Amino acid sequence: MKDFIEIADFFDTQLLALIQRAIGDKKLFLAGQLPATCPRKTLALIFEKPSLRTRVSFETGIVQLGGAAVYLTDADIGLGKREPVKDVARVLGRMCDGIVARTFSHQAVAELASYSERPVINALTDYSHPCQAMADVMTAVETFGDVRGLKLAFVGDGNNVARSLAMLCVKLGMDFALACPKGYELEADFASKLTDCPGRFSQTNDPAVAAAGASVVYTDTWVSMGQEKEAAERVATFKGFQINADLMAKANKNAVVMHCLPAYRGNEITDEIMERHAATIFAEAENRLHFQRTLVNVLLAEGGVR
Repeated sequence: MKDFIEIADFFDTQLLALIQRAIGDKKLFLAGQLPATCPRKTLALIFEKPSLRTRVSFETGIVQLGGAAVYLTDADIGLGKREPVKDVARVLGRMCDGIVARTFSHQAVAELASYSERPVINALTDYSHPCQAMADVMTAVETFGDVRGLKLAFVGDGNNVARSLAMLCVKLGMDFALACPKGYELEADFASKLTDCPGRFSQTNDPAVAAAGASVVYTDTWVSMGQEKEAAERVATFKGFQINADLMAKANKNAVVMHCLPAYRGNEITDEIMERHAATIFAEAENRLHFQRTLVNVLLAEGGVR
């Protein structure tokens, strides 16, 4: 696989191998023993949406591998507006060694991959966020070891993060339960793709049902980029879908909380729970760097995911 666009593109064995490789590379890096395998390689970063973790993790990761990053905003290239996506792909594919794209349109990233000679990584679209999901499960593996049979409860919107995380969890034999208000569930055609996986997928409108027996309780912001006009309506709709002490009492005693950040304390999570589980949440954020550095290494220096 030349590119990393969707979790669904990969076998469970490939995904688990990437996670285990990232954990091993992390140990080497922290010991000062990770080799710089991408000298003089350049990674183009196309960002239609601003970000803290995504930009810093990719830029830092390629530098730690001996390469460099070129940061390109919508004002710089106007992806699909100033010139067609396929032309941008063919230019960057000849000038750079890889492309990372954080866009609104999922189709734009797929088109970049189709026309670029070089690897393309999905750093977030409105449809999926595969690198986030991989860093999340990497954190769960570090916390619990074998994650097969564990339950992850996602409390909030059936959004891009939930979609990627659901696919990854059930592929790896984890149970994924989404709790969201009516009308915010993951779509039926997507849910149907999860039925033949070793893990179980479920959706409910009751957070307590989802959290029961969960080892990981996960949340995300109720208002994502591009949804600012819906903010007041969303906050009112999701009011009962907060991770707090009462909800955590429904989960396993050793359950941890995850949040892909940024966190809006008092909305999707209380300050108390955020601070109580800060070690896990910020380890999860750090693992964006460690997973993505491994992914960049595999795609740019080793010729792709096998």
